[in-house]
Amino acid sequence: MKRVLALTLSAALALSLAACGDKKAPAPSAGGDAPVSSAPGQEAVYTRLYGSEVTTFNYLYTSNTNDLQMSANCVDCLVEYDNYGVMIPSLAESWENNADNTEWTFHIRKGVKWVDYQGNEVGDVTAHDWVTAARWANEAKNQAGNQYMYNGIVKNAEAYYNYTAYLLESDNGTKTVNEDGEAIDPVAEVKFEDVGVKAADDYTLVYTMEAPCSYFPSVLSYSSYMPVYEPFLEQMGENFGAATGPDTILYNGAFLMSEFAPQDHRTLVKNPTYWDKDNVFLDRMEWRYNNTANTLGPEQFVRGEVSWAQLDASLLTSWLQDDAKYEMVSPSRPSVAYSYFYAFNFEPRFDASLEPDNWLLAVNNENFRQSILHALDRVGALAIQDPQNPETLVNNTITPATFASAEGLDYTQYPALKAISDSDSFDTDAALVYKAAAVEELTAAGCTFPVKVYMRYNPDTANWDKECQLVEQQLEKALGADYIDIIVEAGPAKNFLSTVRRTGDFGLMKCNWGADYADPQTWTDPFGENNTYNFMNQDASRSVADAPCDNKSPETQALVAQYYELVNAAKAITDDDAARYTAFAEAEAFLIDHALVIPFSLSTDGYVATRLNVFEAQYAPYGLALQRFKYQHLMEKPMTMEQFNTLYAQWQTDRAAALAKAGA
Repeated sequence: MKRVLALTLSAALALSLAACGDKKAPAPSAGGDAPVSSAPGQEAVYTRLYGSEVTTFNYLYTSNTNDLQMSANCVDCLVEYDNYGVMIPSLAESWENNADNTEWTFHIRKGVKWVDYQGNEVGDVTAHDWVTAARWANEAKNQAGNQYMYNGIVKNAEAYYNYTAYLLESDNGTKTVNEDGEAIDPVAEVKFEDVGVKAADDYTLVYTMEAPCSYFPSVLSYSSYMPVYEPFLEQMGENFGAATGPDTILYNGAFLMSEFAPQDHRTLVKNPTYWDKDNVFLDRMEWRYNNTANTLGPEQFVRGEVSWAQLDASLLTSWLQDDAKYEMVSPSRPSVAYSYFYAFNFEPRFDASLEPDNWLLAVNNENFRQSILHALDRVGALAIQDPQNPETLVNNTITPATFASAEGLDYTQYPALKAISDSDSFDTDAALVYKAAAVEELTAAGCTFPVKVYMRYNPDTANWDKECQLVEQQLEKALGADYIDIIVEAGPAKNFLSTVRRTGDFGLMKCNWGADYADPQTWTDPFGENNTYNFMNQDASRSVADAPCDNKSPETQALVAQYYELVNAAKAITDDDAARYTAFAEAEAFLIDHALVIPFSLSTDGYVATRLNVFEAQYAPYGLALQRFKYQHLMEKPMTMEQFNTLYAQWQTDRAAALAKAGA
């Protein structure tokens, strides 16, 4: 097996919402022949390197996964998930909803305490803590990056945010024009008391919806719905959650951040007062900063200095051929929490030497986009990530299979998406047909060949550079270097999104989106109006300085307008999940059928060396579940390839049974 894996990789390089009963969270078990955990009585210390420092611990403000990894383990939510993705009680012991899903009532667990980073008791966790959180997140002055999770969900939340934004811009209504001399439109007053989140008493929390919302509980493990203790929030002011030390937040979760030294280390210790401490099996977690963590991590793992390390593609080959190191290698479980797709940029803002005007002519031609879509061999490209079973990572749709279902039918199998889900878009013959049509049309439009295709990647992301090189070879071989010239270039490792993707400094790039809740609507968000993924909703009012190219294409805009009509029609269906899923499937199929985006893969960490059994961990494709270490044991020996495959097969079988039992 080792040699087959190594040769495969070398060749590649060369080229759920559940029931809400009043139940206690179980200690999950992966079943099967599970690895042995550390010896009883021995302190379980999980250690790893990290190369990117947090910018804030303010979980009410940030939506950045890197920032939230610490908070996810230090502050609990109303609900959490077991290891199969079944929703279970956390700080809400139970909950119920009214008949039309417009009101949800949560009964808060009594006796849970807020403590400081040293474990000293500060106050009780009550229903008021979620009301305080909602108020802070929806006040425009706080500029919460995760506020959008209230919009269209909690009654009057968006209206309250807009009113507070108006007060800021108008200096409490005293100004009628802004600094640019533009009129400030008045906004009707909305008081926070009008927002649909109330504490009926200290331990009863009621949310009122903007419209019927059957998936609302799946929203509640998102960071802007985490609780906060009002006296402490007021005491800290702007310093709440500052990434300066562990004393800027309070704790009610499984771990306390006992130490934090920026760009040096973080230490989490088990919370001795935690309400569910019997299900926390790691005593301490040591995170050590090193800006070359991806390089140093594997060898430190071999020396027993860290408990987890990611293996990049070039290193993996040598590990698979080394008998001792082979026993330390295991795959990562594909995750439907993130979907990867290739985005065409319809507003290129890159250097003139890369011919952005010529790119615009090409990208607005559907036959050109179709030629790229059908020439992309996703299985071949994904062999970089998984040389053994790359096909398991392929995602034919934007919404991953198994993400959500209604009336027993997986969303990706609804009529409009079924054919797409069940087939592979890779077809070189079709790609060449599309190429011929594109050449004819684009030549007439004044486009010159080869079209320069500017492809960017983050050098800090393991294997992305190799994947780009492989995709470059694939596409140029299939379509011809006379047709396209793919130019692969690294972006900055720091602030890659803000300096590359969000500014439009690319032509074609792999992007991703993470689900926020258990409904297909969440997968439409990256393609909404004014998006910074592919800028497909081109704004005719944009100034020449903002967008130097004449980027308005009637053909593309007609498609985009039709897509938005389909999405809005789907959003309007709130009383019939099957009809809602059918409508969203039609919108997603339209996006893919016109090659406005190219579905690519599921999320994966590739191959790793680890002493954690991931099948014990909380699992959900939204919220903070995948960031949590509760329920996991530290193993005596690293997870092996064989153990992983056995446990994964068992987990898939057990998960299907668990979800069916829970009615998900």
